[in-house]
Amino acid sequence: MNQIERSDARHSPAGGETISLYIHIPFCRTLCTYCAFNRYTGLEDLIDPYVTALLQEMKLIARTSSYPLKAHTLYLGGGTPSLLAPEHVASIIAAAQEYFHLAAGAEVSLEANPGERGKLSVFRSAGVTRLSLGVQSTQPSELRLFGRRHTVQEAAEAFRLARAADFASVSIDLIYGAPWQTLRSWHETLRAILAWAPDHISLYSLSIEPGTALYRGVQRGVLPAPDPDLAAAMYEEASLRLEQAGLKQYEISNWARPGHECQHNCQYWRNAPYLGFGAGAHGSVTGLRYWNVRPVPRYLTRIGEGVMKRFPLSPAMEGFEVISKTLAMAETMILGLRLVKEGVRKADFAKRFGQQPEEVFGPALRKLERAGLLMTHGDAIRLTKRAYLISNRVFVEFLPEN
Repeated sequence: MNQIERSDARHSPAGGETISLYIHIPFCRTLCTYCAFNRYTGLEDLIDPYVTALLQEMKLIARTSSYPLKAHTLYLGGGTPSLLAPEHVASIIAAAQEYFHLAAGAEVSLEANPGERGKLSVFRSAGVTRLSLGVQSTQPSELRLFGRRHTVQEAAEAFRLARAADFASVSIDLIYGAPWQTLRSWHETLRAILAWAPDHISLYSLSIEPGTALYRGVQRGVLPAPDPDLAAAMYEEASLRLEQAGLKQYEISNWARPGHECQHNCQYWRNAPYLGFGAGAHGSVTGLRYWNVRPVPRYLTRIGEGVMKRFPLSPAMEGFEVISKTLAMAETMILGLRLVKEGVRKADFAKRFGQQPEEVFGPALRKLERAGLLMTHGDAIRLTKRAYLISNRVFVEFLPEN
C-alpha cells in the first residue's frame, strides 16, 4: 500500500459527508500592494480557456472519487473573481451541482472588487448568494496606499447595487494596522461602513508579506513598519463598535448578523474536508493536503494533458503531504479555537479521533487555562477574550514536536 493509499484508508470521509469547494481565480487588473496570493495581471485573454480547464478539473476529480461527494458551499476567491463573465460563474456553479451535488440554495460566495459593480446583479442571477466586497478602507489616502482601483464613492455605490441585487448576504473586507493609518482614520472607516449596515464584516490586520510592494517599501525605509500596539487598539475599538451595531463576533477576524456567518470559512475552521480547483489552489481531504501549480499557463497545460493522479490529486497537482493523526488533532484544535463562540467541542473531537482533547493535550490545556487564555464552557473549549489578540501564543502549544 503506497503513501496515498494509506492516507485514503485512514481518513476517507464517511459516505455523504459534506465537503466545500474552493475555486481560485488568479486574474487581476492591477496588483494590490499588500497581496501575496497567487494573482497575475495582463492575462485576461486566458480567462476563457482557464474556466474551461477549471470545469475539466472538477469533472476529473469527481470521477475518481470512490465515495459520494456532496458539497454544501462553493467559494470563488482570488485574485479578482468579479473579472469573470456571469456565464463563467454560472457554468462553475452548474458543474458544482452536477459533479458534487451542490444543493439548491447552498451558500455560493464570490469575492468582488467595487470596480466591477456593474456586474453584481447578473452575478446574483447566475446563482451567487453571498458577495464579499473588498472595500479595505473608506479613506482615499489608504486606498492609494493599498493600490486599490476604486474610490470611496464607488465602494458605496457597489454596496448599494449589491443590496438592490438581493444577495442573501453582503460582506465587507477591511484592513487595519497599515502604515500611516491612525485611530481617527480607522474610526471614520468603521463609522462609514457601519452606516451601510452590512451583514458581515471581516477585519484583517495588515501583514507585510515578502514579494509585495508594501514589503519592499518597508525594507527600503520608505514606509514605516506596522505598529502592533496601534493595531491592537484598532482591533479592540472595532470589536466594541461592531458589537454595538449588532454584528456578533464568531471568529477572531469575523463578525456577522445572526444567520449570516460564512459557512464556507467555517468549514476551514472546523478542519473539515474541502477541494480546491485552479492555479495555486489548495485542498484538504482524505487525510491529504495538496496544492496545484501556480502559473496559469502551466495549469492550463497540465489540465490539457489530463493525466489524473489519484483522488483528490488532479493533473495540476504540484505537491501533497499526508496529514498524520497527530497533526490532524493539532490542526483541529488550532483552527477550531478561532471560532470564538463555538470553540472545539469535546464530543466532536472524540468522535473524530477516538480520544478526548484532555487525553491528547492535557498539559497544554491546563497551562493555558492557568494563564487565563483558555476556558471550558460545557462541552466546548474556547479562547478567553484576552487571548484573541495573542492567539498565536495559544496555538503554538498544540503543535506536535518535530
